[in-house]
Amino acid sequence: MSVNKAILIGNLGKDPDVRFTNSGKAVARFPIATSEVWMDQNGSRQERTEWHNIVVWGKQGETCGQYLSKGRQVFVEGSIRSRSYDDQSGNKRYITEIIAQKIKFLGGGGGTRLAPEAEAGGSDDIAPGGPPADDDVPF
Repeated sequence: MSVNKAILIGNLGKDPDVRFTNSGKAVARFPIATSEVWMDQNGSRQERTEWHNIVVWGKQGETCGQYLSKGRQVFVEGSIRSRSYDDQSGNKRYITEIIAQKIKFLGGGGGTRLAPEAEAGGSDDIAPGGPPADDDVPF
């Protein structure tokens, strides 16, 4: 038995980038930041921020593009996926992403788009097989 699950609450680092595959399926990508704060041995406050690349497919992706914006707080539940690609210079690059299965818009943040404080989801959740093959990904 194995488990691949990530649960994050963080703030968007930029507006979602929504594109469509050749078959018309939406895919939204955006980074979110999570921070942890602690006191070190000297009693000084320390903070570390981690950035997470989020990928949201289908209707949820379209909804994210419509209502989320930089600074907005969001709950993300999904699986961790690593992949490689060749950049414009031909160098092999590696990226780790969270493939979201559940997105919930939360209050707070600097987002300016108005949206209901409701879950972005529905019948177009990611299928058990995951997103389309890499050759169908627009970026």
